[in-house]
Amino acid sequence: MIAVENLTKTFTLHNQDAAIIPVIEGAGFSVEPGECVALTGESGAGKSTVMRILYGNYLAQGGAVRIGDVDITHAEPREILRLRRETLGYVSQFLRVVPRVPTLDVVSEPLLHVGWSEADAKARARALLDRLRIPERLWSLSPTTFSGGEQQRVNIARGFAHRYPALLLDEPTASLDATNRETVLSLIEEAKAGGAAIVGIFHDLEARASVADREVDVSAFTPKAV
Repeated sequence: MIAVENLTKTFTLHNQDAAIIPVIEGAGFSVEPGECVALTGESGAGKSTVMRILYGNYLAQGGAVRIGDVDITHAEPREILRLRRETLGYVSQFLRVVPRVPTLDVVSEPLLHVGWSEADAKARARALLDRLRIPERLWSLSPTTFSGGEQQRVNIARGFAHRYPALLLDEPTASLDATNRETVLSLIEEAKAGGAAIVGIFHDLEARASVADREVDVSAFTPKAV
């Protein structure tokens, strides 16, 4: 479902005489349906860079990144947008939404994009918000006013609303108490059972051990200084 082959990524520092900084070189791994692969490695190894390439936010300089039958490295913008709408979900550490949009609409929006009725989409959103312990009195408010932990739980509800075949998780249990942490781990296990191929970054070692089937050490793909 997810395949990374000979991936190379550099950054060009235009304010420093166009210096080129190699970040990833020759990265390769795959993720099968129903499998969770954790990206590991020391800080600065390139874990977040790999995640952004997988989501199409960064353009790779070489290699291939396939999500299903789409090669992210050569896809047109409209193909990437369709992929994100239908196939590839992303739960980041930070909630980014349009201000003043009610929480219930934030969570149900991905389902409307794939053809759910408004009633069914909002029913699914309510169930997830309730499960993640977001009080009902907050559902009509914008999540931009919420605490960090509440915003993260809204982000998780939105990310798990549609049952994406592929899912990217960036620190999904950060800032959560023990009870909500267990709820998120259960959602991950359910997504795996439903056939989702998952790539995650987990600094929470217990969470990683609980849900990850394999680990990929990104440090192995960090270019060595000459």
